[in-house]
Amino acid sequence: MKILDKYLLKTFLITFTTVFVILFFIFILQTVWLFISELAGKDLDLLLVIKFLLFSMPRIIPLVLPLSVLLASIMTFGNLAENYEFAAMKSSGISLQRAMRVLIIFIFVLSIVAFWFANNVIPYAEYKFINFRKNIAQAKPAMAIAEGQFNDVGFYNIKVNKKSGENGNILTGVTIHEKPNNVGENKTVIKAKDGVLMSNEKSSILKLVLNDGYYYQDVTPKKYEDRAKLPFVKSSFKKQIINIDLSELNKTDEDKENINGTNAMLNVNELRYTLDSLNKNLDNEIISFSENINQRVGIRKSPVVIKSDKKKKVLPDNLLSLYTNKQKSDILKMATGNVTSNIYSIETTQKDLKDKQREINKHLTALYEKFVIAFACFLMFFIGAPLGAIIRKGGLGLPIVFAVLIFITFHFINTFGKRVSQEGGMTPFMGSWMSSFILLPLAVLLTYRATNDNGLINFDAITTPISQLFQKISERFFPAQNQK
Repeated sequence: MKILDKYLLKTFLITFTTVFVILFFIFILQTVWLFISELAGKDLDLLLVIKFLLFSMPRIIPLVLPLSVLLASIMTFGNLAENYEFAAMKSSGISLQRAMRVLIIFIFVLSIVAFWFANNVIPYAEYKFINFRKNIAQAKPAMAIAEGQFNDVGFYNIKVNKKSGENGNILTGVTIHEKPNNVGENKTVIKAKDGVLMSNEKSSILKLVLNDGYYYQDVTPKKYEDRAKLPFVKSSFKKQIINIDLSELNKTDEDKENINGTNAMLNVNELRYTLDSLNKNLDNEIISFSENINQRVGIRKSPVVIKSDKKKKVLPDNLLSLYTNKQKSDILKMATGNVTSNIYSIETTQKDLKDKQREINKHLTALYEKFVIAFACFLMFFIGAPLGAIIRKGGLGLPIVFAVLIFITFHFINTFGKRVSQEGGMTPFMGSWMSSFILLPLAVLLTYRATNDNGLINFDAITTPISQLFQKISERFFPAQNQK
């Protein structure tokens, strides 16, 4: 039996390693394609590109690992069934469960490693990846400016004819268009013979020193009739220093969405601590707002009883009848203003509370995802192994079709569940585990059918009731023909 276990483990490991390397390479190419705009045409040296890819690699593991387990399981057990090795095992009294035992132990160890990786390596790599993208221009400032085209850098559009120097920080033929503070046309142009880029990795300020140039600025007169004269200001300089803020340079749309969401950078303990703080802040804000809005509309916690010996004055049903028309108008305007202000305050606070709840949901989803990836390895193995034994096909043909269809289904449901749970459509626990809960019955069914040699689909269970139904109909409406 030890020989059989070694053979199965060796076969699975070779297939799994090959599939994992191929899929990992494909997903790395996808990452390069997604961030090609940040890498291409910016004079990044090989070391910076390698760092960029290294920091982005760990985030690919949650996608590659389950798919590799699924495909390797289908291919391994499909080859064994196709070559009648399973038939030889069963004739020797070795069941499918016994053959899977050593691989189940391996998958269990792999799941523990996957959880450790998701809990420790991925948060660290995510932190380094986001900060590397933010600071990449500070590490190599010349990358912010490409030759022969205008580059949007901070509050300036900069064009240079040529870059030189060891780091490309010496510029020749500099043209700068300064963006207006408000919406309008550009009115300031700076041209210089040459310039030098200087920066510090600890600072987000890029210093541009210009030499032998001049600047041109349109002036907008206050009087409209003087604008037709197109006045302007022109001046020359020997040396001028421009400070450029790089804090927004490398911030993409994805960063703007996730720059405040640190959930991907935290491990389980840090997520629990952060969730505790976020929930306390949300509860305190709800209590504070409820007290504030109650005071504004005049609602008190407990009624104040004022004892008085004076007789109560009977008020009319229509209180406005006690006031003049002008006073009525003022009272109604004041009441309308108070109602509008309260509604605006409620809507603003409601949006703020939804944002805080969404952030809590994101942290909860990130917490559950660390356990989902470990369970996904088990799930994909118990889908792939019996499926390979049933279809009895190895290689890279039919197994890839089944693996891709199953994994796309898993990934789509997982992504859909996370998105809906983050928006409050379902609980974060259900959103994170929904894909596993949906595919778990499939794993149980396939394992049961493979164990009992029933095949993928029992067509007799479908065709037999249909044929019996047609036979009953024929006997009822055509009794003479059935008697013959």
